[in-house]
Amino acid sequence: MLKIFPGLCEGWFRLAIFAGVSAPKFVPDQNVSNYSSPPQRPGGWSADRPGDLVGSGGDDGLMQGSPGPDQGYALSLVKHFEDKLQTGSVDHHDAVAGCIEVAMKRASLFGRAPMIHDLQAAFCLYGFLNSAVNPSLVKLREHVFAGVDHGVHYKERRRVVDLVDSVFLKQSIQTIEAEAAKDWQTAFDVELVTEYL
Repeated sequence: MLKIFPGLCEGWFRLAIFAGVSAPKFVPDQNVSNYSSPPQRPGGWSADRPGDLVGSGGDDGLMQGSPGPDQGYALSLVKHFEDKLQTGSVDHHDAVAGCIEVAMKRASLFGRAPMIHDLQAAFCLYGFLNSAVNPSLVKLREHVFAGVDHGVHYKERRRVVDLVDSVFLKQSIQTIEAEAAKDWQTAFDVELVTEYL
């Protein structure tokens, strides 16, 4: 029921609703219960279908990728580094594209979505947050980052990621920054890096 009555303020009218909304008369009146879970399945669940990833998230090795949850979130975190990046002779978009992939790898190693520290670690490892970069690292990143921003260069982006040692990436951001400042090569797979130097 809707009633209109004059308000107390100089002839203005207020609209007041005095009745609640109800279901139409043709809807049967019955108690509606909230959602309840179905009974528990006996035996539990196991990853036994052909597409299920078992263990650490799939096959380890070169060109395999790093599956993890909500990895695209790294794209929105890049804006925090836009004014800090010092890419030198590497194209800015190539540096961002390659380091996003490294950040997603680090996040997937922890089984979570990317965080700001994952990007910070990736940019730090390749020397994009520092103006004084070792000439050998500059040579490496000029070679491996060339053209990785383009979508058809999946192999090149994977190469940027696969060069970084997974064990090294699992360390805290403070340890990564300290170790990379001492010797940049500690973060990389030595066998893979030597072919580019």
